[in-house]
Amino acid sequence: MDSATAMSLPKVVLHDHLDGGLRPTTVLELAAQRGRPLPARTPEDLAAWFFESADSGSLTRYLGTFTETVSLMQDADSLRRIAREFVADMASDGVIYAETRWAPQQHLAGGLTPVAAAEAVQAGLVEGMESASRSGTTIIVRQILCLMRHLDVPEDVVDLAVNHAPGVVGVDIAGPEDGFPLAPFTNALTRIQAAGIHLTVHAGEAVGPESILDALDHGAERLGHGVRIIEDRNESEWGPTAQRVLSNQVPLEVCPTSNTQTGICHKVAEHPLSTLWPAGFNVTVSCDNRLMSRTTTSREISLVSQALCWNRDDALAVQRNALQAAFCSQDDKQSLVHLLV
Repeated sequence: MDSATAMSLPKVVLHDHLDGGLRPTTVLELAAQRGRPLPARTPEDLAAWFFESADSGSLTRYLGTFTETVSLMQDADSLRRIAREFVADMASDGVIYAETRWAPQQHLAGGLTPVAAAEAVQAGLVEGMESASRSGTTIIVRQILCLMRHLDVPEDVVDLAVNHAPGVVGVDIAGPEDGFPLAPFTNALTRIQAAGIHLTVHAGEAVGPESILDALDHGAERLGHGVRIIEDRNESEWGPTAQRVLSNQVPLEVCPTSNTQTGICHKVAEHPLSTLWPAGFNVTVSCDNRLMSRTTTSREISLVSQALCWNRDDALAVQRNALQAAFCSQDDKQSLVHLLV
């Protein structure tokens, strides 16, 4: 599938970080307002810097680029603008549903509370959706709140989720996997799931099947990345954790270009998807961080389609799987499913 066909395809995005999708022009403008120096002065050079810095083969170095974006997202106006632009950029790429994930506890340096930060993001998303609707474009965007593995459990953010903050449909455990198991989050996740809030967990990206098993045992409904499940396999059969993921059709939020940058594979043609998809795993395709990976959802779909010889029906089937796995309401899903034909 070429890029033009992928662009025309209605798409569903489950794994896209708000702080990883800023427009380079927005980064430049917000930094100028704050007098913050940047490593480049033009949108083109800045986009190249983010991509090249993230393209290191190391998840730790990849995550380091977020210092530049998060520092600009410490006030309500900036969060609102970035959320509004998130919707506009998704809509222009043919996305009909997206979940944007972000960690409120990383956006409080300017004096915001988690509630105020979430309200600002929601206001921006609503503005973006209303603007798209006025132009005749259908798109729904919801929030996922991240808890960071390497930081203390933010009970005030847990409260936001438990109290069903407007637009919030789920919680994610993000941040560095290696050395940060989920045990400290057990009580928080019990509260979250008791309140009927959905859970996804970054697992199987920087660590192998043991991280995935930890996520499943803590109630993860989806796996952020999850592609190192391929390591739970010998020449003749899948191992017990892989069998659990496969038999339960646990959705994998696969981000191909990002995976090449963090060392899972060298190029998309060598991605674990080439084994996971034919084996029947429930794969979805997202960008992870559009700025750091210098990509779009259409580009990711096109790359995967070329690697796996997908036709339009294959790609649409993946979008339907993604919508089914989405954390939004059934009403939201019903309003969109007719577009995926």
